[in-house]
Amino acid sequence: MQHLVPAHVRALPGPRPPVAAARPVVDAEALAVLHRAARALMAGLPELTERLMVLLREREPAYRAAMEADADSVRDEVQRSLRLNVGSLIRPGELREAAHRCSWAIGRARAERGLPLDALLRAFRLGGGMIWQELVDETTRRRPSDARLLVHVASDVWNFVDDHCAVVTDAYRQTERELMWRRENRLRLMTAALLDGTARIADLPATAAALGLPEQGRYAVVLARLPAGRASAEAGSQVRLSGLRVLWYRDQGRDDGGSYGIVLLGDHPCGAEHPCDGDEPGHGHDSGLLGAAPGPRPGSAADGGPGGGGPCGGEGFGGDGRGGQCPRTHGLDLDAGEIARRLTAPPTARVGVSPVVDGLAAVGDARRLADTALRACPRSGGTVVLEEHLPAALVVSAPVLGAALSERVLGPLLRLDLSDRDIMLDTLTAWLACDGSAQRAAGRLYCHRNTVLNRLRRCEQLTGRSLTRPADVVELSLALAAHSLLTP
Repeated sequence: MQHLVPAHVRALPGPRPPVAAARPVVDAEALAVLHRAARALMAGLPELTERLMVLLREREPAYRAAMEADADSVRDEVQRSLRLNVGSLIRPGELREAAHRCSWAIGRARAERGLPLDALLRAFRLGGGMIWQELVDETTRRRPSDARLLVHVASDVWNFVDDHCAVVTDAYRQTERELMWRRENRLRLMTAALLDGTARIADLPATAAALGLPEQGRYAVVLARLPAGRASAEAGSQVRLSGLRVLWYRDQGRDDGGSYGIVLLGDHPCGAEHPCDGDEPGHGHDSGLLGAAPGPRPGSAADGGPGGGGPCGGEGFGGDGRGGQCPRTHGLDLDAGEIARRLTAPPTARVGVSPVVDGLAAVGDARRLADTALRACPRSGGTVVLEEHLPAALVVSAPVLGAALSERVLGPLLRLDLSDRDIMLDTLTAWLACDGSAQRAAGRLYCHRNTVLNRLRRCEQLTGRSLTRPADVVELSLALAAHSLLTP
């Protein structure tokens, strides 16, 4: 059997050498030979299809698995591709576009089914090689002397194969990007519904499975507002929670750089029945990320679902890619204060931590409480655990009433000269922070104890409140909190 090797050498740039006058005649004869052999292949298309099926089964494990799952669809795909591609060798003007559309459709379909791109490209090249050999064999059987003429069209045939490989690659990668976006958008919508409290109870099992979270776990929500200049950075890379699993979500509706973190505190899904060795995708020590720039690992977008990576845009829990042992939070009695103790953030970041809630259905309530906690956080930065700052949370929850309280109680102090006003407010704040100890307040303010006492007596005179009466002290404390947190 005669074998002809296709030419792979490209012509050098520059003026081409003159073509012999007889070349057009040779090209015409070569095309006639090609068309005659291609028509013979079209007549035996079913047999050709089966031979390519056998070749793919032997050479490509990915196609072997696809045939085991659905051999009929693979056979239909192969036959349709062969019919259009071999036909376009005969009638390129009529069938070339249809052949391109067929190859594009195959690229999309195989991307959706998760077939690796390199396996798909090898299949196309195997098919191209088989067609070329069949053309040579058919010509050799019928008219051996014409086989030499196929050399003149070999490069055209293999350029045709390369062209279809490029079409398949473009279709595959475009489909993969669409599937990635669809998958990440689905996860973002699920996370947003949890945080908004709009997730349906009936949808919670599917949400829990997609995000890799236990439906009946113990959760808290962290709201982190990054300092100026870092607002464009993701909270997952700036705020760290050692040893806790966090799903970060960047709310695109927030223009303050704020991001929500859903923190799993108990009932870890990795238990005795499903031990986690740290090598599974989506597990690790710290935080993942959903939001600005998500994207699953290449080649994992098989079905538009959560496969092929963690629930956080391919990074999952442990999105830094370090792997490691999965944190064992199952059954641990962690509280919101533990989150604050494990949290590290930029110095001027503001972080609000909600109380712990039970179950994914309550994450929306936790998110609203995290909003309140952040509003109770000083503008200079810090971490506020809502349960530890409930008076301040009451004030910021009703800002109109808080402003009215501040004006009613502190009004006379607020209308003093700027320097005098700040001295009085700082003294009153320090005294309250020192549990009513003038001595300790003096040390904090770098002045004498008697100076503190004199300023406090003046505060009492101006406000009409007595620092020895508990109800008045409560009013003053709340009014100071309202002034500090609500004043622009």
